[in-house]
Amino acid sequence: MSFTVYLSGEIHTDWREQIANGARAAGLDIHFTAPVTDHDASDAAGDHLGPESESFWRDHKSSKVNAIRTRTLIEKADLVVVRFGDKYKQWNAAFDAGFCAALGKPYITLHAEDIIHPLKEVDANAQAWATTPEQVVEILRYTLKA
Repeated sequence: MSFTVYLSGEIHTDWREQIANGARAAGLDIHFTAPVTDHDASDAAGDHLGPESESFWRDHKSSKVNAIRTRTLIEKADLVVVRFGDKYKQWNAAFDAGFCAALGKPYITLHAEDIIHPLKEVDANAQAWATTPEQVVEILRYTLKA
C-alpha cells in the first residue's frame, strides 16, 4: 500500500526529517508533503500582490496564499501528522487539525506531555497521539504493513 502523508506544524526542529528517514528505513511507500518551512518565505507569500501599510494585511494576504498549498495538500493526503512544538504556539497547526476533523481526514498529533491539557480537544479527534517521531513511524509502519 502507498500513502501520502502531510506533515503539519512546528518548523523549527528536524522532526519531519526524522519521520521521513524512519519511514524510508522501514521500507514504507510514503510520499511526504509539508507547508513551506522557510519562515521568511511563508511570511512573504503574498508580498508579490503589492505592499501593505499595516502588518495585519500583509499577514492576511500571505496566509491566504499559503492556504492554497495547505488546503490542497491536506485534502490530497491519506493521513496528516500535526506537530506542536515547545518554543512557539502553533495556531496554524491547531487550525490544520480542525480542518482535518472537518474533512474526516485521519490525523496524528505529535507533542510533549506538558501540553496535553491545552490540546485536549485537538487530541480527542486525533486517531493517535505520539510524543516522538519514532512513534509516528511505528504507526505508519503498522498502517501500511500490518
